[in-house]
Amino acid sequence: MNVQQVVKRLQDLAEPDKITLKQQRFGIYARNSLGIYHRDLKIIAKEIGRDDALALALYDTGIYEARLLCSKIYRPESITKSQMNRWVKDFENWEVCDSFCMGFFVNSEYALEKAALWSQAEGEFVKRAGFVIMAAYGFAHKNDDNGLFEGFFAAIEREAEDPRIYVKKAVNWALRNIGKRNVDLQHQAKAVAEGLALRPDKSAQWIGNNALAELNKPSVNVMDYPRSVYRPS
Repeated sequence: MNVQQVVKRLQDLAEPDKITLKQQRFGIYARNSLGIYHRDLKIIAKEIGRDDALALALYDTGIYEARLLCSKIYRPESITKSQMNRWVKDFENWEVCDSFCMGFFVNSEYALEKAALWSQAEGEFVKRAGFVIMAAYGFAHKNDDNGLFEGFFAAIEREAEDPRIYVKKAVNWALRNIGKRNVDLQHQAKAVAEGLALRPDKSAQWIGNNALAELNKPSVNVMDYPRSVYRPS
């Protein structure tokens, strides 16, 4: 398929009523949206496969769903720092942010660098991007040891008092996912969460209490990815 054919297919799937529905139900506000659900884009992406040139052409159309589709067919190894810096500035809601970060930013050789940098950014969805990469990194890179993930705790503690909904949800997500990687990180994530829950700040309290509620569940699915020996203090 070429870009014209894909755009025509997207236009055929357009349902303007879904634009309003996504705004009301999911808080997804997007410019140049056609009103197409993610599940329909996944079907098209599977038919196309990986295609960098088509992905770039789709992104450049400026159509919201075409950009989401770009995130599903672009090869992670092809991304450059300049592309990541340019695209992250276009993130206008959590859906496109998460699609790019989980779809291929997390598998880029620059993922850790950008996670550290973006977690300190001013923009809501740029900062969210940093923490979404942290949340997704442990499941995309299963063989890294605990030291790497322990390094994320400092950013989580530093930014836990940001009151913006899509930042604090991403900080919370990162903390919970780190804690699900293995039992040692579960202990450490719970300790971080306990500290946040005791802060006077409402955002930090919410992040800490929500993470504890999940990590303390008997049914929580804690993986057994590589780890170092946990020694209680």
